[in-house]
Amino acid sequence: MRLVKLDAIDSTNNYLKELIRRDEIENFTIISAQEQTNGRGQMGSVWNSEKGKNIIMSVLVKDFLSDASEVFNLNMAFSLAVLSVLKKHQIPDLSVKWPNDIMSGNKKVGGILIENTFKSEREIQSVIGLGLNVNQSDFDHLPQASSLYLVSGRIFDKDILILEIANQLKVNLEHWSVKHEQFRAHYVASLFKRNKIMKFKRADDSVFEGYVVGIDDTGKLLINSSQGISAYDIKEVQMIY
Repeated sequence: MRLVKLDAIDSTNNYLKELIRRDEIENFTIISAQEQTNGRGQMGSVWNSEKGKNIIMSVLVKDFLSDASEVFNLNMAFSLAVLSVLKKHQIPDLSVKWPNDIMSGNKKVGGILIENTFKSEREIQSVIGLGLNVNQSDFDHLPQASSLYLVSGRIFDKDILILEIANQLKVNLEHWSVKHEQFRAHYVASLFKRNKIMKFKRADDSVFEGYVVGIDDTGKLLINSSQGISAYDIKEVQMIY
């Protein structure tokens, strides 16, 4: 496992993808940066971070996914790796706000962006990006955001957290084939506001009440409402909380 530490970079995901294009890179190579000038979240949303205070990292995963229908497995494996490490460090009330937000209580402390490249019919390389608010204390313009420091009152060593997360991801992937049902059940149990009546907004701006019950086989979010259980893809539904 190789860790490359940078000062400022436009995007750790982009940097790692460029390394992959130029050379054969070791599996689980990690890129981290003190500052990211063009960070992106899911579907192009912007990720802003105070320099030097937070984790900005990307990790290469290959030889895990072999089919496009399996891509959400990596999302689950990585989300659970992050939750496992944060739980060990006694971060309270952890959950995953589908599909890519790490929550502590009602506050977002992290976001995940996974980009997959189909190298051949049976080979998929994945670059997993993580932005994790660690030691930042000022979120004046982001009322739904928080950090590990704010929810725990402790300062954290970012490099230790990076290596712990990457190592836990590796362990999860090594055990996935025999424990995938347990991992899936753990992921579903960790979903933000699961089984709690909430309001949701569809892509057409219509609002309805329902509750999250789980995910389908492709990772779509399952919501139970007056119309029964429906599956929603990314950006098809938004939770109002």
